[in-house]
Amino acid sequence: MQVGSSGPGSAADEPMSEDCLYLNIWSPEKAAGAHLPVMLWIYGGGFQNGAGSYPYQLGDQLARKGVVVVTFNYRLGTLGFLALAELSAESGHHASGNYGLMDMIAALQWVKSNIAAFGGDPDNVTIFGVSAGSWAVSMLMASPLAHGLFQRAIGESGASFKPPNGNRDLPQAKGRLGEAEQYGKALEARLGARSLAELRALPAAKVIAAGPAFSIIDGYVLPDQTYTVFDEGKQNDVPLLVGHTSGEGDMTANVGSAQAYVHALREQAGPLAERLLALFPARSQAEAAASQRRFETEYSFAWEAWIWGRLQSRTGRSRVFEYDFDHRPPYPDEEPYKSWGVPHMAELFYLFQHYAPDWTWTPTDYRVADLMSRYWVNFARSGDPNGPGLPRWQPFDEAHQRVMHMGDSFAMSDLPHRQALEAIDELVGLLRMRDATARAAGHDRRAPHQ
Repeated sequence: MQVGSSGPGSAADEPMSEDCLYLNIWSPEKAAGAHLPVMLWIYGGGFQNGAGSYPYQLGDQLARKGVVVVTFNYRLGTLGFLALAELSAESGHHASGNYGLMDMIAALQWVKSNIAAFGGDPDNVTIFGVSAGSWAVSMLMASPLAHGLFQRAIGESGASFKPPNGNRDLPQAKGRLGEAEQYGKALEARLGARSLAELRALPAAKVIAAGPAFSIIDGYVLPDQTYTVFDEGKQNDVPLLVGHTSGEGDMTANVGSAQAYVHALREQAGPLAERLLALFPARSQAEAAASQRRFETEYSFAWEAWIWGRLQSRTGRSRVFEYDFDHRPPYPDEEPYKSWGVPHMAELFYLFQHYAPDWTWTPTDYRVADLMSRYWVNFARSGDPNGPGLPRWQPFDEAHQRVMHMGDSFAMSDLPHRQALEAIDELVGLLRMRDATARAAGHDRRAPHQ
């Protein structure tokens, strides 16, 4: 069940049902008893839409490289993330709201118990995901319930390291349980329900259309903010491969007027605003539109990948590999494609090697797909993406902030846009201080019910 559908190869016209929690498994031929690496894919879609059956995210091509690939569905929107005091009271662990994440953990538990029958090694599991799926990977690394269920992690274009007031478009995301329960009560009222029993009696389509819901710090699935868990070295310490595309904001940015952009940035950034406006200027509407797309790329995606890698390399013992995907798919010469560079989720065509049939794919596209998918499979096999015939990928750490630049050719490079990332890092630090001050005062100006 979901509202809308988006992303490469979306399934907008497929039938929907609450009976949806299934897995799909691809194994190489003659895989029985082979103990092959397992790759479990977590789709994106903002926790509002998506499916394990999206045609451009199927696992057959990756499986041909010697891994077992699993995709699956998890509950979305209100059905996946609604918190209510009544739900918390009946749970047995005094928490509610992270049902979508619990579905992911249940899938991992199923893989642990059953994947050997499909030729997979239950002790060599890689979780990998894009967008909200990458958010989920970061949260699974922070969840004690997922401990021991996976041995590697890959995050593509998304993570969950900002404080709640740092998610400009997701004000109810990552709030505390009490705040989320208030939000849930308001949603219940909008639906005209007066109790949990009445809410459960409503059609699922009506409930899920009532409003979005996102992961929360419930003290059970998520013990604390992801940043805090990693900063204290309490994460599930596994090798990490993480990165983003060079033009994430080309598709995702909400571009407004230059005046509104400057006003919003000054309101959010306070004393850091002029520094950020020097890096992301708005002296004309065209310049402001470009800056808004670049700011979205750096703020919502590049910073998250950067801080994820930095924290893991600092407090964990497992290695980190970072990438910057900068190869543009052969989009049609029409809107909205013609104005895109390398937008959000552009790498999926290459990773899964499923291509839009009406586009003009070139030998360079196929070479990029082969290199990228081999890196991912090598990483799933050993925790190291390197292998014969591949450009050497050096680990990332605080002292050596180098990334694999994946363009028409692949090569190591210095971290792109470091000045912008450092300025955004200061902004996030400011937001974290505001969040701590608000909570110490007993309120949050971005509380879910507001």
